[in-house]
Amino acid sequence: MSDPESPQPPKYTKYRARRSLLPRRDPKPQNEPARADPLAELRAETGRPDTAGSPGAPGAPGAPRRRPITKKRVAKWAAIALAAWIGVSLLLFLVSAQIEQGKVDDATNDALAGGGPPIASPTTILVLGSDQRPEGTQEAGASTSGPSRSDSIMLLRVGGGANSRLSIARDTIVDIPGHGRSKINAAYAYGGAALAIRTVSQYLGIDVNHVIEVSFSEFPDLIDAMGGINYKGGCVVARINGGYKNGGVTVRIKAGEKEHLNGDQALALARARKNECNPRENDLSRARRQQRIISAMRSRVLSPAGFARLPWISWQAPRTFRTDMSGPTLMAVFAGLAIGGSPETHVLGTPSGIVPESARAAAVRRFLDG
Repeated sequence: MSDPESPQPPKYTKYRARRSLLPRRDPKPQNEPARADPLAELRAETGRPDTAGSPGAPGAPGAPRRRPITKKRVAKWAAIALAAWIGVSLLLFLVSAQIEQGKVDDATNDALAGGGPPIASPTTILVLGSDQRPEGTQEAGASTSGPSRSDSIMLLRVGGGANSRLSIARDTIVDIPGHGRSKINAAYAYGGAALAIRTVSQYLGIDVNHVIEVSFSEFPDLIDAMGGINYKGGCVVARINGGYKNGGVTVRIKAGEKEHLNGDQALALARARKNECNPRENDLSRARRQQRIISAMRSRVLSPAGFARLPWISWQAPRTFRTDMSGPTLMAVFAGLAIGGSPETHVLGTPSGIVPESARAAAVRRFLDG
């Protein structure tokens, strides 16, 4: 007979688990002895609690496993980050171009020949920069009011495997429709971009598909968005708008040495008409400097420093000029310029302003074959 005061054994309830539909991972053989846990033994010796079995602890059943960092995973996330950076830049470019679109008048659109997509077919673009300057400028020969002349005249040929440039000296004598013979830069003053397009097209015998009018007031901001440019060329000492001492800009470049220029310095170099380092220079030398500046801008955009600033460049670029081109067309032009390399510099003109017919035909042929 059992003692009523003795403790009664606890009651147990058996629960039977269903079989898993999937086999357990790494099943342990029944006859294999349990392996000692070195970490648990170490904790027992040091008196620290064993948390290996607690939920969420590393190695505990059901705890999330961290994937190891591998070169493949790093490359994957780097590629995603690069794609996102480029995507944001393209979006900013399109939005900025859409905002700026529509600033070209109907007469300018009517003077253009049109054409196919710049990537698929060769496209000729006329780039114009006026000589109008802000009030109070001390720069010789600059216009501050009234009709302005085209300070720079450059043709770009991109797309369809073409890549060439041709600058026309601003003092070149041509026939301007409705105004007789005069310097080619006067066409812009007489009739704006529309008459400049017709004059260039008639003089060279080629169609102009698109036009870009550069805003010199916004040009320095584009260069600064790039973080400046690295320019290399001949010796230049020029004082623009009175020079540094008079509140203007002084440019000093040593021959053959690479100089880093900010936006104001790059614009001053493009405008410089008088070079104290070489007084014998003429407008042809100036046109060549302008082409070197474009090449320096292209190199900067394609550099690692330019890629790091790509969103800022993309936003500022369409704000720097007026054009008939939509955002996608303009983007295709810039893509063609970026992948086409740096073509040889060509300038059409003579010190007298009269260009022989044979020289003009050779320049056009070289430009179209570029």
